[in-house]
Amino acid sequence: MVHRRRRSNAAPLFVAAAAAYTANCALGASVALRLVDTRNFRWLHHALYIATCATAALAASAGLWGEPRRPSRRAALALLPAAAPLAAIPYLGTHTRRHPLVALAAAPFVLAGLLLSRSADRK
Repeated sequence: MVHRRRRSNAAPLFVAAAAAYTANCALGASVALRLVDTRNFRWLHHALYIATCATAALAASAGLWGEPRRPSRRAALALLPAAAPLAAIPYLGTHTRRHPLVALAAAPFVLAGLLLSRSADRK
């Protein structure tokens, strides 16, 4: 008798990646608009950035092991281009107009990955 490994549903990883990205953007926008002062806890934005990158990497890896296989792979491929702007952010400077633009360049890919993973979850 052959035992098959049961695959996990990857949709929660895409939700976590989108939530971390949204929280990071919300904090960054709040600081830019001077609604929140993070001088005493500047590490929070960095921690959210690390969480965003880590959850996005985990979600993108779901294309290899996620279930259902084809929709998980589509969601992972849709999320994969977000890696470029997320990787570029630390090298482009944080006190320029370029920083939020590069950060927002990942938004369509994060959203596409989330939507494709959720549609796969419902099938």
